[in-house]
Amino acid sequence: MTTTQQQATASKERDPDRFLRLLRQSAVFVILAAMMIGFTIAQPAFIRINNLMSILQAVSVVAILGVGVTVTLAVGGFDLSIGAVAASSVMAASYIMIVWGLGVWITVPLVLAFGALVGLGNAFLVVKLKVPDLLATLSVMFLLTGLQLIPTAGRSISAGLILPDGTAASGRYDPNFLLIGRSKLFGVVPFSVIIMLAVAVLLYVLTERTRIGRLLFATGGNELATRLAGAPTDRLKTLAYVISGTLAALGGIVVAARVGRGDVSSGASLLMDSVAAALIGFAVLGLRRPNTFGTIVGAVFVGVLLNGLTMLNAPYYAQDFVKGAVLVGALGLTYGFSRKKT
Repeated sequence: MTTTQQQATASKERDPDRFLRLLRQSAVFVILAAMMIGFTIAQPAFIRINNLMSILQAVSVVAILGVGVTVTLAVGGFDLSIGAVAASSVMAASYIMIVWGLGVWITVPLVLAFGALVGLGNAFLVVKLKVPDLLATLSVMFLLTGLQLIPTAGRSISAGLILPDGTAASGRYDPNFLLIGRSKLFGVVPFSVIIMLAVAVLLYVLTERTRIGRLLFATGGNELATRLAGAPTDRLKTLAYVISGTLAALGGIVVAARVGRGDVSSGASLLMDSVAAALIGFAVLGLRRPNTFGTIVGAVFVGVLLNGLTMLNAPYYAQDFVKGAVLVGALGLTYGFSRKKT
């Protein structure tokens, strides 16, 4: 290596911009590693394989919904209805099996179709009627939150449910359906984690490795320019909301299969947790844009944090504050250290 090359290399190593860039790219992973080390020191049981699998199982639904949010963010939208879609899917799956007496092979497609239909409805409001995405999906959220309570008069759904007409439901949960949320591969890896990874890989390939993915981000970056270039922006936005609704329904299926009942409060925290995962994903690798890999990392980040706090007996009422602080910190690291060259 020549003297000039050595000087150039040394200059790069001293370049503060390079250091800040590396800090932005690795900050989330450094903080995640520090949390895991700290929790392990404070509570050695934290690092055991059973607990780690428990963390992944706990965040699987949040990650699945978060990926749906990520796709809508990619087209410049935002889906506030995902939590309500997931909760309605829990109730729908339970109603189909408990009241209608149908099995898993009919229940799952029906619930997924329900989620896709809601996504199509969101797209109609946003794309055709030009309703702002936040208002459109917020109204759908309220609609679904009330609609899911009507068939059972506000009751949770379980075997022997008393219907509003006074009759008792005679159906039960299909044992094969419960395997979705309770079975484990090789007795170690929960099936819900496998579903999460499959969704992550599929959506990563779609958004990062295909022409459709590039057009999705182009639509979110500059919809007018993308349309003038000949891309079907309306169809792309519709696709994004349909994907979001379908993934929310899939998350609801996993929740229903895990708890084995249609709980009216099952989707209470899913919206905020999935949005947090998607937004923390902006900080992963310093991409500063919605991305599937970052969303999965964000979900795991939040899951590790909450699991560690629980094992340390931290008060439950402080957890939302901690999640908010983490979100602010992660986004601050991504945007706060940005430096503009003059």
